[in-house]
Amino acid sequence: MRIGLLGTGPWARRTHGPALAAHPSVELAGVWGRRPEAARDLADTLGTRAHDDVDALLDDCDAVAIALPPDVQAPLAVRAAGAGKHLLLDKPIATSVEGARELVDAVTAAGVASVVYFTLRFTDGPARWVAEQQAADGWWTGDARWLSSIFAGGDSPYAASPWRHDRGALWDVGPHALSMLLPVLGDVADLDAVRGQAGPGDTVQFLLRHTSGAVSTVSTSHTVPEAAAEVLAEVRGEAGVSRMPAWHGNDPQLPFANAVDALLRAVDGEPHACDVRFGARVTEILAAVEASLPAKSPRGESA
Repeated sequence: MRIGLLGTGPWARRTHGPALAAHPSVELAGVWGRRPEAARDLADTLGTRAHDDVDALLDDCDAVAIALPPDVQAPLAVRAAGAGKHLLLDKPIATSVEGARELVDAVTAAGVASVVYFTLRFTDGPARWVAEQQAADGWWTGDARWLSSIFAGGDSPYAASPWRHDRGALWDVGPHALSMLLPVLGDVADLDAVRGQAGPGDTVQFLLRHTSGAVSTVSTSHTVPEAAAEVLAEVRGEAGVSRMPAWHGNDPQLPFANAVDALLRAVDGEPHACDVRFGARVTEILAAVEASLPAKSPRGESA
């Protein structure tokens, strides 16, 4: 399959581009970016060619992988779907409910395949954990914590990301938390009942009630002290306590290659659970959390 890459930032350079270039069932058809010079540099590194025009790249490929901020990604993905291209999307697919639903409509109308790259759902240990917990019944509660210090002096390559600073950890790592809890505990039963609270920095904690009857809490932050950083997901119920195996994200190319495999299978008629519809539901839930947060004063304190 010929796949074009949209985006030239750290995620495209560290993960999407190298994984696509190395995949045995993929031809990396080219690169497009908002900065042509960055697209040319990345294309040279990956052994492909840069495209100055999105439509020119769409003409040369069967699918696109997108490594762009969510609200840049969404309209470009709509455009690609309209051109009949399959989609390998990043999370969140959009930060507005309207943008997410427009993308779902475009994918449905075009009949193209879609996979959203929720990293842990394509990482062997965590993905296996989700499947095992789905097979068990009687879960009462869940808890997920995605807490990092990348805005508090960490050396992450994503610390300078404008959209992450603008929307915070809720939108960046909240999707990871939901991708672990929703398949096990069920969909959120009532968006109007979602409740969130803001903490220091970009910290947000929220409470969900699921269709299974279980409740869960999710904590997200990119501004905790380094000693307090943690990635955790667990569920509790009749089977006891089950915790997601430790994940450190040291090799992002391998799970992305698994996501590429999932897209190839989806094109052949085997849809993946992490498709654009699931991505849109995640956007709806996070938007409900954001809407439930108390208003902040000009100093950033809760009113």
